[in-house]
Amino acid sequence: MNKMDLIAAVADETALPRTKTTEVVDAVFAAIAGALKGGEEVRLVGFGTFAATKRKASTGRNPRTGEEMQIPESTTVRFKVGKQLKDAVN
Repeated sequence: MNKMDLIAAVADETALPRTKTTEVVDAVFAAIAGALKGGEEVRLVGFGTFAATKRKASTGRNPRTGEEMQIPESTTVRFKVGKQLKDAVN
């Protein structure tokens, strides 16, 4: 399922026009991204938790040349699945 499939499914379920549903889905994604950027955790009970975490800088190897290279510190998003979603998928 891609974003357009998600929008179509939500539009069908809610009987909203697709243009309005697109705005709603985009707003939800923007709210999640904004909260993560602000250092907050996004907890959707029953679905899961999104959290931004920092990765430490490390030394890696270029797979082509084998030479060492520095990998800078970065921020990544982690998702921990909620119990209801986990049970629904199993």
